[in-house]
Amino acid sequence: MTTAQPLKLWTVEDVSAYLGVPIQTLYTWRKRRIGPPAGRVGRHLRYDPDVVRAWFADQSKAA
Repeated sequence: MTTAQPLKLWTVEDVSAYLGVPIQTLYTWRKRRIGPPAGRVGRHLRYDPDVVRAWFADQSKAA
């Protein structure tokens, strides 16, 4: 029997590497509410990889 792996949330560093933008850009986007949505786990930001991918796909369509 296999056990489902829990969803691994992405850190700011993970999203920065995926999108190829500086970490500070993600913080700026978050402040302006124009970047991919993130949630807080304590004092840390975490991103759902599927939501980041969907956000990126939406950005590609708008361009």
